[in-house]
Amino acid sequence: LRLMDKIFWEENKTMKKIFTIFVAVMALFLAVSCGPKENTDKKGYDYDAIPDTITADSYEIAFVTDIGQLKDKSFNQGTWEGIKRYAKENDKTYKYYQPANGDKATTDDRYNAMKSAVDGGAKIIVCAGFMQGDALGRAIVDFKDTKFVFVDGWAMGASNLTAIVFKEEQSGYLAGYAAVKEGYTKLGFSGGGNGTNPACQRFGYGFIQGANDAAKELGKTVSMRYSWLYGAAFSASDELTAMLKGWYTTGTEVVFSCGGSMCNSAFAAAAENGKKVIGVDVDQSNQSSTVITSATKGLREGTMEALAVFFNGEWDAKAADKAQNLGAEKDCVGLPTDTWSMVNFTKEQYQELFAKVKAGSISIDNDPAGAETKEYSNVKLEWFK
Repeated sequence: LRLMDKIFWEENKTMKKIFTIFVAVMALFLAVSCGPKENTDKKGYDYDAIPDTITADSYEIAFVTDIGQLKDKSFNQGTWEGIKRYAKENDKTYKYYQPANGDKATTDDRYNAMKSAVDGGAKIIVCAGFMQGDALGRAIVDFKDTKFVFVDGWAMGASNLTAIVFKEEQSGYLAGYAAVKEGYTKLGFSGGGNGTNPACQRFGYGFIQGANDAAKELGKTVSMRYSWLYGAAFSASDELTAMLKGWYTTGTEVVFSCGGSMCNSAFAAAAENGKKVIGVDVDQSNQSSTVITSATKGLREGTMEALAVFFNGEWDAKAADKAQNLGAEKDCVGLPTDTWSMVNFTKEQYQELFAKVKAGSISIDNDPAGAETKEYSNVKLEWFK
């Protein structure tokens, strides 16, 4: 009996070990499979679960990208995710087209991408970025039976084109105000497009105004380094990383990185120096632990709405030769408070500020012309050329 009892307990100990290991493995599995996805919105929608490429005889919805990568974690990606989600939820086929020659793409390259989309069966083509303008001017004439959505563009007097623009100055304002209220007094802005991109210009000018108003309320003067250097291609580069490292090592605390995948240079420089970044266009908090918040605009939502108008047969009434200018009044700009890492500036304070912007009781200038040379009462601007 003693021998049998010993065998029983030894086997029981073994079973306990096996059970413990099993529980640990299952816990790890659940943490990996059920934890937060890398690319989800605040409601947990997983955009990476929708494939970027599908096989079909023809493609009803096409996307012609701006310069930079499709998955730039910013402008292109936000627009593309809106297209994919709409297509998935409404059983539509879709495909993306990237103009030849990358950041050296010409008007002909962009036009040829649009023509390829038409040849591929596109009923509606979403074109991202103001640099598509000249190519679109030709395409809307040559392909009158195809509808075009010009994101960050303008109306062109054609019934087969609609434009979606955003009030980036509002989102930039909210980011600048929040950063200063959080306690940052040494700021930076690194923008894309060499200072010629209207959206980036509005983001940056709004950022200055928000920082200035918050500093004025606190009775402080804050410094801000401001530059369009190394942003022509809206891409990360060794030169941009080196410049931002220099900023961080000489006092800059947080940089508003505004320009597609330029953010990767900002993330690297901030991480190396234990400093912070403000993201842009979409919530970039899941891209780097350095991101304290992001100045977002409703790229997904605006794109999905334009597609819905077309496929619901409302194009002529709601979209033809119109430009929608989306801002706080439509909840299409703002800061994602569910994922930010603010401590001193509370969600309640943000909501109060946002309500004032939404109501128009805070005046935010949307004309960035000469922003770098203007005088600001509580921001000392250092212009990097």
